[in-house]
Amino acid sequence: MITYIRGEFKDLQPARIVVEAAGIGYEVNISLNTYSALSGQSQGLIYVHEVIREDAHLLYGFAQEGERHLFLLLISVSGVGPNMARMILSSLSPEELVHVIGVQDERALKAVKGIGLKTAQRILVDLKDKVQTLGQGSLSAIDRQIVGGVGQAAEEAISALVMLGFQTAAARKVIGELVKESPAMSVEKMIKDALRRL
Repeated sequence: MITYIRGEFKDLQPARIVVEAAGIGYEVNISLNTYSALSGQSQGLIYVHEVIREDAHLLYGFAQEGERHLFLLLISVSGVGPNMARMILSSLSPEELVHVIGVQDERALKAVKGIGLKTAQRILVDLKDKVQTLGQGSLSAIDRQIVGGVGQAAEEAISALVMLGFQTAAARKVIGELVKESPAMSVEKMIKDALRRL
């Protein structure tokens, strides 16, 4: 499974990007949010989710790990496929989507092309508790700093906590709080402090 690709951005368009890494060009499907975040950059890192079907191997890419997390939550809902999830994330920013699900805003989801009443209701019901545990702002607290060393440290700490058996959402929330309190904290200290709070 591919987790991320770091390389040169060869062809950036609103719905796709070609990333060249080690001489291989990867075509990656992206949302408008990711397109906006990557515009003007010639190289960097893109988080990836791989979808393997009988007739195709598809890559979906995200400028921020938080957006990928929401994408994975969306495709866990019955009736929501990768393209519909990408459409939702093109219509709403990750922060807006967390808010929409948190306040159960049916109209905002129905306004997304291709989303009917039943699908909107299913998303809101299935994801309410999962998104609530993210907490308002914890998603953006990490995503704002993802490019720098602090973001990398936060991601490493979250990964370590998940490997230790904690839920991703709970780990992300605690690490988000720690990053706000002390942006220069080391990975080791982040993990130790998080273990005391989880």
